Amino acid sequence: MERDADILVVGGGLNGPALALALAQAGLRVTVIDARPAPARAEAGFDGRAYALALASKRLLTVIGVWGRLAGKVQPILKIKASDGRAGQGPAPFFLTFDHAEIEEGPMGFMAEDRFLYAAFLAAMAETPGLRLLSGETVTAQEVTAEGVTVTLASGATLRARLLVGCDGRGSGVAARAGIRRHGWGYGQTALVTAIRHARDHEGVAQQFFMPSGPLAILPLPGGHHSSIVWSEAEARAAAIQALPDAGYLEALRPRFGDFLGEIALAGARFTYPLTLSLAERFTAPRLALVGDAAHGVHPIAGQGLNLGLRDVAALAQVLVEAQRRGEDIGAADVLERYQRWRRFDSTALALGMDGVNRLFSNDNPILRAGRDLGLGLVNALPGLRRGFMRQAAGLSAGATGELPRLLTGQAI
Repeated sequence: MERDADILVVGGGLNGPALALALAQAGLRVTVIDARPAPARAEAGFDGRAYALALASKRLLTVIGVWGRLAGKVQPILKIKASDGRAGQGPAPFFLTFDHAEIEEGPMGFMAEDRFLYAAFLAAMAETPGLRLLSGETVTAQEVTAEGVTVTLASGATLRARLLVGCDGRGSGVAARAGIRRHGWGYGQTALVTAIRHARDHEGVAQQFFMPSGPLAILPLPGGHHSSIVWSEAEARAAAIQALPDAGYLEALRPRFGDFLGEIALAGARFTYPLTLSLAERFTAPRLALVGDAAHGVHPIAGQGLNLGLRDVAALAQVLVEAQRRGEDIGAADVLERYQRWRRFDSTALALGMDGVNRLFSNDNPILRAGRDLGLGLVNALPGLRRGFMRQAAGLSAGATGELPRLLTGQAI
C-alpha cells in the first residue's frame, strides 16, 4: 500500500500538534489535518483564553521544541489557594494552600495564553522535517483495511497512512466513524470564561473558590495585573449573565470575585462552554487511536484537561516510536492496546475524581459543607499529604501504571 504518511493526525488544536512533533522528531512521517486556518489563530490578539500547564507538561513541551519559544510569555503558578464559601460572604475559615517551595522541582505549573502557545507549536511544526500541516481541511470519510487507513477530505483529496489518530475533541468525527460510543452526563452547569484586569498584583497565586452554584477559578496571567477566570454557574443563570452588558456582567462577578485584588475590569472577550463529562468506551479501534478530549472530556475544576491530553500524547508517542524501532506494525492491535492499557484507567479515574469533587462542592448541604471544609483544613495541616496532592497536580505522579512516559520526565523518546 502506497502511503502519504506513517500517521495521520486529525485535529490541530494543541494535542494534535504536540503528538505530531514528538513522532516526527523520532523519524516518523506525520500529517496533521486541521479544520481551522492556522494563521488566523496564531495572529489573534489578546482574548484571555489561557491554559494551566502542569510541570510535567512543561517538560514535554521543552523536549519537543515548543517551550523555548514561550520565553517571557508564561506565568509561573507559585501558589494555589482553594476555599469554600458563598458569593458575597467570603471564604470559610478552613482553606487549602499549595506553595511551590514545598516541592523540589519548582513551580507546580504555568499559565500560557492560547495565542502564544499555538504560535509556538506552529513555528516548531514548520521547522520539523517529516511533518506536514494541512489547514482548513476536514475529514469526511475514513476506511480501514489490514494494510492501513485511507481518509477522504472535504476537498476530495485522499490520504493513506498506517495509523489514524483522532485529536478532534469531544465530538470526534474520527471516533464516531469508527463506531466508538461515548458515555457521560451533563452537569447542568456552564463555564463563563473571560480575562480580568485588577489593581493589585496577583503574585503568581491561583485561586479556586468553591460556591454552591459552581467553582470560580482565578488564574494568574503574565504581568501581574491580569487573570483568566473560569466561572461555573447553573445553565440558566449563566445564560442570563452572559447576555448582560459588560457592566452587568461585572456586577454579577464582583461579589463572587471579592476585593482581594482591588478594583477589577473586563480585559478580554467573553466565552461560555457547557460542562459535561464524556468518556469514550475505548481509546483504540483497528488502526486508530484517540487522544485528549476525543478520548475523555473532564470538568475544568482542576484545569487538567490539556494536561490529561498531553499525558496521552506522551504515552502514545512512546508506544509508537518504540514499536517502530522494534520493526513492529505501528497500527497493529497489540501495539495500540499498550497505549490503551497505559492511559485508559488513569484518565477515567481522574475524570471521575473531578466529577466527585464538583458534586461534593457544588451544593449547599450543611453537612457536606462542614465535612469538606474540615477536609480542606486537614489536608492543609498535613505537609506530607499536601505535598502528595501537589506532586499529583504537577503531573509528577505515575498513577496506577507505575511509570511516567519519558517525555513527561523531560527525556527524549
